[in-house]
Amino acid sequence: MKKVLVDAINDQINNEFYASYLYLSMSAYCEGINFSGFASWLNMQSVEETGHGMKLYNFLIDCDEKIVLKEIKAPPSEYPSLLALFEQVLSHEMHVTKSINALYNIAHKENAFAVQAHLQWFLTEQIEEENTSRNIVEKLKLIDTDVASLLALDRELESRTTAE
Repeated sequence: MKKVLVDAINDQINNEFYASYLYLSMSAYCEGINFSGFASWLNMQSVEETGHGMKLYNFLIDCDEKIVLKEIKAPPSEYPSLLALFEQVLSHEMHVTKSINALYNIAHKENAFAVQAHLQWFLTEQIEEENTSRNIVEKLKLIDTDVASLLALDRELESRTTAE
């Protein structure tokens, strides 16, 4: 595998681990404001993002390529509102989609067919990630300041049982 592609995959591993760290920080924030359902959902999202990073990590290992782990910057720890927090979730997922697309493009240019095949899962996963985040943002916009509806959404998000 060419160095440019190995470097790009290592960068994506960092992106996925940062996403995990970001969602864990967001989960802690939600716990701090007593929204345990939002916190639980974000915690599972963090676990899921770690899994995504490990898929890429293990792929490089299986291809006998070098893993280069990079520094993970500190994520924000305060948010003006749950809506602002989930707007950041959506924005971050859109960023991840762009980075996966760019990685796929490099694999395509390098005729790295196995990498392209491996990335198919990530391309499909990002559609789900953006859609789920967008739906939560839209619900929060509809709720606005209706406390009963906000608590109902908190209970709904708490019902998520697994990181997918």
